[in-house]
Amino acid sequence: MEYVEVSPFISFWHQSMIIGAIVAATAGIVWYLLYQIRVSSIADYHLKYEFINANEIRNLKVMAYCFGVATGMLINLYASDKMKDVQVWFFARLAMSIFGGTLVGYVGHLIFEYYYPTILHKKLLKWRYTPRRNPKTGNTMRLLSEEEEDVHLESGMQAEENMFSIDYDVWVDEKTGDVKIEKYRGHLEALQCNNCGFYTMKVQREEITKPATAEESGELVKYYECTYCKSNRATAFNLSNKQTESDYKNLKYKFRQNKDIDLVKLEIHSTVKGKKQYEFQNIEEAQKFLTEFDFDKSDKRHEV
Repeated sequence: MEYVEVSPFISFWHQSMIIGAIVAATAGIVWYLLYQIRVSSIADYHLKYEFINANEIRNLKVMAYCFGVATGMLINLYASDKMKDVQVWFFARLAMSIFGGTLVGYVGHLIFEYYYPTILHKKLLKWRYTPRRNPKTGNTMRLLSEEEEDVHLESGMQAEENMFSIDYDVWVDEKTGDVKIEKYRGHLEALQCNNCGFYTMKVQREEITKPATAEESGELVKYYECTYCKSNRATAFNLSNKQTESDYKNLKYKFRQNKDIDLVKLEIHSTVKGKKQYEFQNIEEAQKFLTEFDFDKSDKRHEV
């Protein structure tokens, strides 16, 4: 049997694929670990929320792309012991490796683009609603309800919340009266699509159908489209007719004890309208919501 020597190019090619696969896979793992270290180094829950919300999906996609490259290089080593020179099989295998690596990277992209936001949403809720501690005293602070927090927000902040562009959380140390206000992006973030279930429903345009006046509230209609299944929906929101800061300062409120309850979740099922989930800070809010509940006009502030 005649011995055929492996060409220098093929030998170099296979060595490059081995080293490249190791480097690409290692880069993906290191990238992910560095991201997790960065997240762990952020002590403030609000800052941690903002950092995760802005960076997690992007970093996970980079990791998936690295693994895609590594997969393609490993596929390019198939039957390497039988390949002695550049032949038709070399180009066929190269095409297979490109296809396989692209497939792995693309599948990872789809998972983190459309499925993972559902998991991320739950993770973000955890960091948003974990009880805060007063940095001065170490006391546990309480998150105020919608009507309780108004007295601590300026008129401009109220306007931002009414337009759903910004959402504010107000935490209070009931022993000292210290207040901490945290700012979050509002419903401009992706919502959960009622059709496919993914958090891929985003605002496409807004329309004020009824301007607010001094006598009555107005109406804002938001038009949403799911970036995954392309379903559409339109939702109407009330526009506040509050005009001055004194309107909010005159609001009366009182602290309410939640005892051992940090969060109340409701899940309402309908054979016609499907399923909706809501979250409240205390039982009183949930009870009031249920007494006024209408599936067609449900309060979007508590919907998750």
